[in-house]
Amino acid sequence: MHRLVAVTTYDHDSMCPMSRKTGDREMAKQPHAVVIGDIEVARRTCSELSAHGFVVTHLLHPTDSEMRAALTQAVSAVAVLVRGDVTALRYALLVEHLLPEVRLVVTLFNQTVAEQLVRVVPNCQVTSPANVAVPSIIGACVGPNVLAVTSLGAEPTMILAAGEGIELRPWPRRGWLRTLPAVLAGQVRPHDAATRFLFIGLAGLASILALDWLLAVTALHETGIRALYIATRVVATVGPGDADAHAPGWYQVLSSGSMLLTIVFTAVFTAGVINRLLSRRSIAVIGSRTVPTRDHVVVIGLGQVGLRLCIELRRLGISVVAVERDPRAVNLRLARAAKVPVLIAHGEEREVLKKLSLHRARALAAMGSEDLDNIEVAIAALALAPDLRVVLRAGDDDVIAETRPLFRIGEVRNVSALTAFAVTLGLVGKTPRTVYARGHQLGAIPLAAPDADTILDAELHSPTSRCDCDATPDI
Repeated sequence: MHRLVAVTTYDHDSMCPMSRKTGDREMAKQPHAVVIGDIEVARRTCSELSAHGFVVTHLLHPTDSEMRAALTQAVSAVAVLVRGDVTALRYALLVEHLLPEVRLVVTLFNQTVAEQLVRVVPNCQVTSPANVAVPSIIGACVGPNVLAVTSLGAEPTMILAAGEGIELRPWPRRGWLRTLPAVLAGQVRPHDAATRFLFIGLAGLASILALDWLLAVTALHETGIRALYIATRVVATVGPGDADAHAPGWYQVLSSGSMLLTIVFTAVFTAGVINRLLSRRSIAVIGSRTVPTRDHVVVIGLGQVGLRLCIELRRLGISVVAVERDPRAVNLRLARAAKVPVLIAHGEEREVLKKLSLHRARALAAMGSEDLDNIEVAIAALALAPDLRVVLRAGDDDVIAETRPLFRIGEVRNVSALTAFAVTLGLVGKTPRTVYARGHQLGAIPLAAPDADTILDAELHSPTSRCDCDATPDI
């Protein structure tokens, strides 16, 4: 394992607070790094590298000329941490052009773009906040002693807290017989007003069909098949046929009323069907995209982290339902392709949370992009289910600079701190398999770690605060 050692005297060109006592000769011996980006991950990476003894040049929004001036032969590592895959790709290609074969770490969300970049620039390591943080978030959803769940080898592996160290253990696969009751419980259930109309219309038509069949058998003394034919004609509003020739008057009155009710139920059923066909809903009435009712994880927010969390939970055999407020969110199509049920609603509303069976859920993960929204979701969920396990995404909001008070609400996973930690390890040549959070500290599993059934010593690292670089440095 590794340990990041805090250095009290360091120097870099990014306008971060530092001591200026280091001489030029000693400074020349220090490794140089360039960090590109103005997001929280970039600022934390700047501080992490400085604490690791690097001379850091932090370029917030660099132009091509500023990139050329900063990328000198003294630079040994570059991190491109910006929003937007196209912007990150452009910076990465420019870095490779100006400083070939430099150690380069880039954050990209699009897997296809990432694969092509690695093919063109073999010395580049590509990751994303979702890839880095999701294993630790899954661990927080699973149980109190599970630090992360990740695919260290061919099969998923749990990273468990074992005293001062950690234990690697294979993920327990559940047989389909044990998961079948939970799957069946979520089938054929209305989840919104449109689906409820569909079920009301269908139930009404079925009830009229059953009632007319029973009357034809008992009152008209018809055979079962003949009675079904008569009942179907009534539901189709074409009348009972020649059965009314010898039927009593009260039966004819009931048949007339049934046909009138059929018109109403048919209209209601048709409205529900049309609404489902024309809408972009991502929840099915039957199948794998139904809303689970027990032992599931509720994910609020379908951004990159939320989508990746849902996909990985499904791979582990854990039922999941996502809640997204934006009906035009770009990840809805990807969630539908991954068979993830998504409810379009506001996750902080109590009425919405009541529909998600929180009292029987395994955990709720508030993965919105706004920290304050996640806190609101967590408080609303705990008001409905006080014993619910809540996992909060934090670290991207300037208002919430210190996340320790949030631990009273739920398990906190600082996505920016985890990503900056992983990026820093990659830049110093210690690329981890997995990073995880343990209390207020961070740890990592090295690439050389075995797959399972092994206890390792855990060396933890306290994350640094964000840098306060406020301008592009003068080169």
